[in-house]
Amino acid sequence: MKRVMVTGCGGPAGVNFVLSLRDAPEKFYIVGTDASLWHTKLNRHVDKMYLVPRCTDPAYVDALNEIIEREKIEFVHPQPDVEVLAISENREKINAIIFLPSRRTIRICQDKFESARIWDKKGIPVAKTIKIRRDHLEEDIRKAFEELGSPIWIRATRGAGGRGSTLARNFETAYHWIMYWYSRGVDWEFIAQEYLPGRNLAFHSVWKDGELVVSQARERLEYIYPHLAPSGITGTPAVQRTIHDDMVNEVATEAILAIDPEPNGIFCVDLKENKDGEPCPTEINAGRFFTTSYFFTYATKKLGKGWIGNLPYIYVKLAYGEKIPPLPKYNILPPGIYWVRHIDAGCTMVLEEEWEKVPRIVQ
Repeated sequence: MKRVMVTGCGGPAGVNFVLSLRDAPEKFYIVGTDASLWHTKLNRHVDKMYLVPRCTDPAYVDALNEIIEREKIEFVHPQPDVEVLAISENREKINAIIFLPSRRTIRICQDKFESARIWDKKGIPVAKTIKIRRDHLEEDIRKAFEELGSPIWIRATRGAGGRGSTLARNFETAYHWIMYWYSRGVDWEFIAQEYLPGRNLAFHSVWKDGELVVSQARERLEYIYPHLAPSGITGTPAVQRTIHDDMVNEVATEAILAIDPEPNGIFCVDLKENKDGEPCPTEINAGRFFTTSYFFTYATKKLGKGWIGNLPYIYVKLAYGEKIPPLPKYNILPPGIYWVRHIDAGCTMVLEEEWEKVPRIVQ
């Protein structure tokens, strides 16, 4: 039985990852960690849960190693970005298997400005991007509107869940938005980007030694509580569906290879379509899965396809050096599978044709 540790395990992404391993055709002993005492009680699918220091604490790595020794852990999967970075930077000190992209790759992928710069240089369609310097705030915002037009998209260069992001149609909105965050004492860096009005897309993929093993694209249709965020994006979708789109697959693959010609592990690409319908990468979550990784696992099981869409399980098998039977590199699932979820409401899978069966009253 494989003995696995999942960090940040009390959050939705950690729960989805663990659920996928529980649906795998083999049993796992799973230990979770979280830096929040409250969140240690949220994941009821692990064998044991530990409270650990935050990953910025010098005691973090020692705490993980103590658990690794105590629980005889063989493999560690970090789920939140901050812990991916912390474990990546200390990978030689972790006394277990780690299956992460290179240090350089994770550093670049966690910097949205640097990622955009590389994609632009490689000729990959990308939103035009301007760095907003704190000591040249007014100058850079005016420059952004002059060069990018209106509206522009303001976002923090680092962080998940739409951190620091909003749509700004004028100088005043952009300026006061950034100043609001500075007034709260954050040390974030910001960028301004060309607004991309098209579909909101995602590309999940697992790689081994520079080769794409398996992937699936999806479209986000609605976010959880979008009205509570100025940007309308709250980090995780309430409604999404699988898609087959050759251009999305191609651009996402090129975006990954532009940053890392020898990818290893997980690469989840966010994309947004520009006004011409071209998918443009906006960021890559390297080393960890999107929040709803269980979507594909559940759909695979429901459709009687075994575990071919269970990307967390495939990723763990590759980390252990095990062989994977040949899989389609793209489009592992059919298009038009919907995943509908919300807080305290659970989740459900819906096929495209089922929407027509919903009773409705038309005035």
